[in-house]
Amino acid sequence: MSDSSDYTPPKIWTWNRQAGGLNRPIAGATHDQELPVGRHPLQLYSLATPNGQKVTILLEELLAAGHDGAEYDAWPIRIGQGDQFGSGFVDINPNSKIPALLDRSGPEPVRVFESGSILLYLAEKFGAFLPADPAARAECLSWLFWQMGSAPSLGGGFGHFYAFAPTKIQYAIDRFAMETKRLLDVLDRRLAASAYLAGSEYTIADIAAFPWYGGLVKGWLYGAADFLSVQDYRHVLRWADTILARPAVQRGRMVNRLSGDPSTQLHERHDAADFDTRTQDKLNAPS
Repeated sequence: MSDSSDYTPPKIWTWNRQAGGLNRPIAGATHDQELPVGRHPLQLYSLATPNGQKVTILLEELLAAGHDGAEYDAWPIRIGQGDQFGSGFVDINPNSKIPALLDRSGPEPVRVFESGSILLYLAEKFGAFLPADPAARAECLSWLFWQMGSAPSLGGGFGHFYAFAPTKIQYAIDRFAMETKRLLDVLDRRLAASAYLAGSEYTIADIAAFPWYGGLVKGWLYGAADFLSVQDYRHVLRWADTILARPAVQRGRMVNRLSGDPSTQLHERHDAADFDTRTQDKLNAPS
């Protein structure tokens, strides 16, 4: 390896507050900030990261399947501005990570946090995108939790050191590129034998994995498609193209998006008509 470092970890780690950044070694709210509440029973507080897209894709799929009770208000949480540390958000998710959901359809609001938990909660609530057969359900949940377990290696590991770290560290990039390619191979082998992760049906397992692994092989996640030779994972590419062709997936990817092509950004979502009238290209158009 060509990397060298003169850094020696101290005996006791201390927090350098002057270093800035979003991360900190303590939990809890940093400021008072109430969350907005819309007119629908489901209130989503999120951002169009891969984890955020999981939930908006599922909500749009539920609506497309005729589940009117899945109507929702989606509010952006601007993590670059610290919204996730506001008191209202911390009340819903003490871990200060998006997405977070508040279900106000019952006598008492129900909070749900962690993207996999939200997917499972909504799938069970509406009886959709989760197989009823015990064996198929077990397969679906296994792949759902496979994605949740692999996300730190893909995002916090490969994504961070390849795309975001201020210093390129060959050891770290090599380590997590190897693991990311192994995970892509796991996925490719499964999809060589099955149309979708849980079998022949599209489920929350696919909805969870698509924003991460679909985004990786389609090139919009970390810009690493060439680096990872994604063309080698032809079954993952087939699966990603199939899912991306779904209109509900295309809508779900737009919700709470704050960057990119203005026509793909729907900062807030309160009604299905918002996709036609309130994307940023239309809001910014001269009157």
